[in-house]
Amino acid sequence: MTSRRLVVCASHSPGKERDVEEVFGLEFRSALARAADEVRVFDPDVVIVFGGDHRRAFTTVVPTFGVALSASIIAEGRHPAGALAVPSTLARALCEHLLTEEFDIAVCRDVELDHAFAQPIRDLVGDLDAKPVIPIAVNCATAPLPTGRRVAGFGAAVARFLDSVDQRVLLIGTGGLSHSPPSLEVDSYQLSDDERARIIAAGMADARNKIRPDWDAEVLQAMSTWDAAALIRLVDCAHTRAGAGANEVRTWVAAGAAGGGRPVFPVAYEPVPEWITGMAVAVSAPAR
Repeated sequence: MTSRRLVVCASHSPGKERDVEEVFGLEFRSALARAADEVRVFDPDVVIVFGGDHRRAFTTVVPTFGVALSASIIAEGRHPAGALAVPSTLARALCEHLLTEEFDIAVCRDVELDHAFAQPIRDLVGDLDAKPVIPIAVNCATAPLPTGRRVAGFGAAVARFLDSVDQRVLLIGTGGLSHSPPSLEVDSYQLSDDERARIIAAGMADARNKIRPDWDAEVLQAMSTWDAAALIRLVDCAHTRAGAGANEVRTWVAAGAAGGGRPVFPVAYEPVPEWITGMAVAVSAPAR
């Protein structure tokens, strides 16, 4: 049995949620809507989201890779908290497979995730519980981080598991591209929401100038041809060339590799200084 897979990679940003009148990022929003249309046509049986953590779910213990057997979304901004419909049997089978592939992943129960997972689910799928979702956490925030080669290998191991799954699978990579949130530039793991807000407010003006379209373009080009060697190099230089938040490109590489290492084509790219991020959407052709 062979799964059918669709890969969607998309930036996320708290700024997008705060922009309730939808003044900024219009090209990105349009591309995201087109990607959501493709997801509706594809009609996945299960969704796997590769997301980072903004030092909320994982603080004193930070897994390099974690698979959730049960999970919820915390309340943020105008969005209430909610539960994810995690298919625990399938998620556990994935964990067991990854262990046989020598990835000593963390098995997570009742983990509380933030907008890194919630935003792409809402934007691409709909309600949090609209589809069964397996969240996979990739450490993109707290050094030391997994290398590009290890991330690509991890995604490929997920792909081999999916080879035996007779379902339509949507694979989402979420985060990036270039940005450097002030709260991720400090090495602190116990920030309160108020402290986080103060740090972000103080550093926001500088953060608007840290988008790096040249690095973003290289990432999108490498994704569009699935140049694995280039993607590995771009992961490993992400922080230096494109800011602390650019480390989230690891989720794109993992999702693309889990999709079988096929090209993931850019739909749109738009630097949005008001959201301090180079925003992009990229979609693969479904493997049928």
